[in-house]
Amino acid sequence: MSEDRALREAKSGFFVPSKERPILVTGAAGFIGFHLSRRLLEEGYRVVGVDNLNPYYDVRLKEARLGLLKPQNNFRFHRIGLEDRPAMERLFSEERFAVVVNLAAQAGVRYSLTNPHAYVESNLVGFLNVLEGCRHQKVAHLVFASSSSVYGLNTKMPFNPHEPADHPISLYAATKRANELMAHSYAHLYRIPCTGLRFFTVYGPWGRPDMALFKFTRAILAGEPIELYNRGEMVRDFTYIDDIIEGVFRILGKPPAPDPAFDPSHPDPCRSSAPFTVFNIGNNNPVRLMEFVDAIEAALGRKAEKRYLPMQAGDVGATSADVTDLISAVDFRPKTPVTQGIQAFLAWYLDYYGAAAP
Repeated sequence: MSEDRALREAKSGFFVPSKERPILVTGAAGFIGFHLSRRLLEEGYRVVGVDNLNPYYDVRLKEARLGLLKPQNNFRFHRIGLEDRPAMERLFSEERFAVVVNLAAQAGVRYSLTNPHAYVESNLVGFLNVLEGCRHQKVAHLVFASSSSVYGLNTKMPFNPHEPADHPISLYAATKRANELMAHSYAHLYRIPCTGLRFFTVYGPWGRPDMALFKFTRAILAGEPIELYNRGEMVRDFTYIDDIIEGVFRILGKPPAPDPAFDPSHPDPCRSSAPFTVFNIGNNNPVRLMEFVDAIEAALGRKAEKRYLPMQAGDVGATSADVTDLISAVDFRPKTPVTQGIQAFLAWYLDYYGAAAP
């Protein structure tokens, strides 16, 4: 980071994490963790990446992402599961992190219906170990992944973080909401600045194979039908990975302070007398699923065979992000149009896999 940029950030209220102390990125072999690690390295930061490389999806893709990070001098990798308490305690005591970004989690709404214990171990026990590490090593800012799924039964659009999010409809969503509550308790008790990020359907190059764009692309190229839940009547706030990373990067330098206007008699869910806050990060431009499919078909020059299915348990019909707070806090609004983001993903996919499905 140039001296001029550091000075601008200081004047605008941002703090610049020390480059003498590394930044921890958990889930560094994952989709968002890989992109964030690469951005931090480009900015000159030292990054310690943690991942357990679990087989929830193709481990070869995770290893390929790591293959782009490991050769860089400022990157070190530890294969650790967050639920491994002794390993996590050693990691925090040895590294003395300036900032921690917790992106590791057992992901997937549908997978949580059949593998619930994986979510408790990774998303609850693992996150507790992260919080304890931040507590004992006095980390300056903990940024952690939450999810749009916490809004659950709420149908008031766009989703507003100032509204309650207390009706999750999947265990995955419940663990993410629990992470927010756990972080708030640590912010209150130990004054650890904590920021939760509710991600909205992230997509782009190096994306997850269990996500819609990846699955649809693979099926269309293989001449197989694509599965459309709720008979295709879904709406999603698809958010391009570069927008997500820019937002996260700016948030790293904006640890929350206690809100002097917090009213405990009328508590705001994303404000507090503790150094805690929650942001939505979404495109703020929801798209109907069938329009999303149309854009993929147009970009590939192929029509998809469509299989219409009922709504699956744990899914919600629509998501839409109110990003007013994000804009106000870090002067950034996600903006990549879906057509542009799909084209970027397909260019990567065809380069990485060719026209054959993995």
